[in-house]
Amino acid sequence: MSNVELQHITKHFPGVTALSDVSFSIQDSEFFVLLGPTGAGKTTTLRVIAGLERQDEGSVLFDGIPVDNETPSDRDIAFVFQQYSLYPTMTVFDNLAFPLRSPLRRVPESQIGERVQDAAEKLRISHLLDRKTAHLSGGEMQRVSIGRAIVREPRIFLMDEPLSNLDAKLRESLRVELQHLQKTQGSTTLFVTHDQIEALTMADRIAVLNEGRIMQIGTPDDIYDRPSTTFVARLVGTPRINLLTANLENDTLHVEDSNLSLSVPQAVDLPSTFTLGVRPEDVQPAQDGEFSGQLLLTEPLGVETILHIQAGEQTLQSLVPGMTDAQIGADLRFDIVRERLHLFRLDGTRIQA
Repeated sequence: MSNVELQHITKHFPGVTALSDVSFSIQDSEFFVLLGPTGAGKTTTLRVIAGLERQDEGSVLFDGIPVDNETPSDRDIAFVFQQYSLYPTMTVFDNLAFPLRSPLRRVPESQIGERVQDAAEKLRISHLLDRKTAHLSGGEMQRVSIGRAIVREPRIFLMDEPLSNLDAKLRESLRVELQHLQKTQGSTTLFVTHDQIEALTMADRIAVLNEGRIMQIGTPDDIYDRPSTTFVARLVGTPRINLLTANLENDTLHVEDSNLSLSVPQAVDLPSTFTLGVRPEDVQPAQDGEFSGQLLLTEPLGVETILHIQAGEQTLQSLVPGMTDAQIGADLRFDIVRERLHLFRLDGTRIQA
């Protein structure tokens, strides 16, 4: 496995800059997730690392050595695509063995059998080895697709939204399996997704990408608890963070068009107008709560419930455990956790406490 580093990568396509001065490093055996919306430049980043696209500026290094002039095959990467890219007329065994039978590798057939069996056991598809891939379910096909990468034992795995075509339960199951597989193999992995749940649950570190630029790099805790911009704050967390325009008056925060006023957190230098961010789990209903509002809507999810609370002309979302017997239209008192407020300038950048 390898350390992979991108240094100031810029990539232009006609009429658009897909990547702009992108730099990050992936450590040996790290599960690194690239998170961003559609069109952010995630797949282009993978293709540049793989050598399938040539960057206009910057350099890609493996273990400190530039690989910009190396072909994709020389870089020794394994790609797992959103589409399964399997041979439907071949058996699962032959699909798994295909990369090893390449003239470039010339792996002995006895070793091929061992590596295919090992990958199949890890992915729990040993019972499918004699079956044609055309007769597999979506989840089984994705396991075979991942298996084709595993048998290679490459320097780095590049995974381009491999779970996005699966249904929710299967996605959750494969997410856990992939994470376990990566940890037991110690493989260096770059996983691309637009799904913040996949990013937060799987990653050692996350890079948030938007419109070809890196917004923030950090652990899942960093990204969730200390978002560097309102874009990052909105991107992670379900339901979304409450973002409210607030004014500073006499050491008190007043949320515009509402009855919400809070004392200023200590050691924070605030502009006169700014954006206040409050995670829904930090809006906590309480009988003797400091604030009051009207319950507009409830969204029962079983293990938790989303409450929509109107305070003045503002609506806050609150996330509470379990089910609630609160009635729509009722007055509701609540507190806001002061220690977990997020403060941003109007340009969206974080104000450090």
